[in-house]
Amino acid sequence: MVFLTVAEVASVMRVSKITVYRLVHSGHLPAIRVGRSFRVPEQAVHEFLRDSAAEAVGVEEEAIDQP
Repeated sequence: MVFLTVAEVASVMRVSKITVYRLVHSGHLPAIRVGRSFRVPEQAVHEFLRDSAAEAVGVEEEAIDQP
């Protein structure tokens, strides 16, 4: 299993480190604590992005279907 730092996750997701910390603290992105820092499983990042993209597409399709 590969773990990424918060900075690496931010780079992959193209968001700020603060956003990654918010996702971790809210429980939307699983992470483990290593000392004073967090490590996020790489697979969890890819799953989060896939689910977020699917959710966004679903919202767009619903908006298109409604008159």
